[in-house]
Amino acid sequence: MSEVRSTVAMNIRRLRAAKGLSEIAVAGAAGLSRAGYRNLEGGTGEPRSATLVRVAKALGAMPTDLLRPAAPLPRARFRSLKRMKAREQLLVDVGRRLADYQQLEAALDANDPYAFATYPEPPASGGPAAVAAAGEIRKLLGLGAKEPIRDICGLLEGAGIKFLRTGVASNDFFGLSVAAGDGGPAIVVNTWQRISVERWIFTAAHELGHLVLHREDFDPDENLESKDKEAEANLFAAHFLMPEGAFFAEWNDTAGLALFDRVLKVKRIFRVSYRTVLYRLQEHGTVDVWKKFQVQAKSRWGRTLLRDDEREALAADAFRASSPESSRAREPQNLVEADFMDDRLHRLVRTAVERDHISLSRAGEILDKSFAEMRQLAAAWV
Repeated sequence: MSEVRSTVAMNIRRLRAAKGLSEIAVAGAAGLSRAGYRNLEGGTGEPRSATLVRVAKALGAMPTDLLRPAAPLPRARFRSLKRMKAREQLLVDVGRRLADYQQLEAALDANDPYAFATYPEPPASGGPAAVAAAGEIRKLLGLGAKEPIRDICGLLEGAGIKFLRTGVASNDFFGLSVAAGDGGPAIVVNTWQRISVERWIFTAAHELGHLVLHREDFDPDENLESKDKEAEANLFAAHFLMPEGAFFAEWNDTAGLALFDRVLKVKRIFRVSYRTVLYRLQEHGTVDVWKKFQVQAKSRWGRTLLRDDEREALAADAFRASSPESSRAREPQNLVEADFMDDRLHRLVRTAVERDHISLSRAGEILDKSFAEMRQLAAAWV
């Protein structure tokens, strides 16, 4: 089998699986017989240009996507409680985008060192280790003990962590992280429009927790989730975003307000979900906090929390993987997209375009934008 045939065959199989399409569906949409399509996917058929154009269109891809050799999967921590059909394709896309990112850094001599490269993985696991690590990482970032995090993307980008966005239409996938030295360290956040900005921010902190706490636990072939390690990363994220002293200082300042109003005010100060605030209160033994919030939410918000959320037994060190609110529709007083802006890659792309290192079409590829979207963005630069 020739290298081109092998590459085309592998890319077609991967893209078809990611779209959840049958061979018959793709063959029909591309105007091919089933036998002809199977030969192409099996690597025995000749990948003619006109055929590749039709197959790519049937798969919602570009012809170049079928011809591009796939880079080795990055050493990522990408696990979920539900199997994702698009998992391999997403990892391939992340690998390609990180390779583009690195090329851009090299061209502009703009490599930022990873601030936590020598930070030792905690010798112990569990809640106390996660909380301690959150405090230590905040100190390394120069954050004050009571300082809220206003720009998590900029903060972590300044520490040498790459940020990428993706828009996967799924309520079960929030993000992934890539280990240092393999295109990373990097954090990928699912910024699908139905997921709240609060969830985006928490996901970034959660994946930072994995980078710090579980350094030896990055394997792209492993997709089974460890509930204990997810709980540790969630606890790290909660204390990273809301350190103990800052959280209770703000909480005590709101003592004269109703519980519902106190939660919403504190949540906006720290840019977290209302559920993250309630978990922190639960962690310190505040009794019936969920039930009381639910009663007040119904009178103020018009409806209660989900029944399963209300009934769930909440241990202090057992955040679920999906503990912060995921849906924009269920998050009162939403943050907006401007509260979560990944700036560095856009800044590097603009510099490269203005210095004629890359074309506008290449800039669009790197930022995962169409040429029309890229032209519109370039016209808006001032």
